[in-house]
Amino acid sequence: MTPALLISDGASLAQSQAYCRQVTRLQAGNFYYGLKLLPPAKRAGMYALYAWMRLADDLADDSVHQPADRRIAALQVFRDSTHKAVADRTPPDADSWPGWPAFISCVHTFALQTDLLDAMINGQVSDISFKQPTTFNELRDYCYCVASVVGLASIQIWGYTDGPQTTAMAVDRGIAFQLTNILRDIREDASRGRCYLPIEDLARFDLHPDQLSAAEYRSRAVELLRFEISRATDYFTRSQGLEDHISPDSRGSLWAMTAIYSGILRKISQNPAVVLDRRVRLGGLSKSLIALRALAR
Repeated sequence: MTPALLISDGASLAQSQAYCRQVTRLQAGNFYYGLKLLPPAKRAGMYALYAWMRLADDLADDSVHQPADRRIAALQVFRDSTHKAVADRTPPDADSWPGWPAFISCVHTFALQTDLLDAMINGQVSDISFKQPTTFNELRDYCYCVASVVGLASIQIWGYTDGPQTTAMAVDRGIAFQLTNILRDIREDASRGRCYLPIEDLARFDLHPDQLSAAEYRSRAVELLRFEISRATDYFTRSQGLEDHISPDSRGSLWAMTAIYSGILRKISQNPAVVLDRRVRLGGLSKSLIALRALAR
């Protein structure tokens, strides 16, 4: 039996895992439907990893209350606390975040590498000091830090075979997910003064970020979106077969998450202009049906 890990408010490992499960249920959206399909120990590990990433994301997104330099400093403190917690196998001093015991247990149970955790935090730092990528290679590097490393940590929890071949597919699947996110959120990002599409891609269609939602440039914007949809589709194709290399008890979870994201991309591809007006999403019924199909598989 794993010994109880205590933090300043007296929370046990079981309480900490329950907290992480609640955070994931309320915040994870598309991922939660897939994670519920995992066996208990792996499910608890994924909940803990997600809750930790959510905390990092909240520190990065606290733009209303903190300027960029303070948010970057807060993430550095969080990085140091994470390293200390993992090394000492106990929550950091004076840090009462309830998720620490569950996160520490996850890292040691599944031998997660701290360089993956660092890469996730690096992705948050790069988002704070955002600069529109000039080339797709720059966008790909960003996608790696915010999505592919999550995939690499996830397959470590799920269990996998065939080493480098599988990790390469996990990297590509993460990029496919993040490119789908970027397409889905293009209008929301524009309202924040952000465009994640590379400058070289916009130049290919003689566009500027400010012109994406303008009616007179709609046809060019749609062609740009089709170009980006094709790129995301290619990354899904490149990662085909990843499920076959994951432990059988975890394949349904990955299949469900992939079905949701590829479903969103397919929905966008049917009418690319829609993302310029609203956010595309799958309904709860569609997600529930995907979960049932994953169970059947």
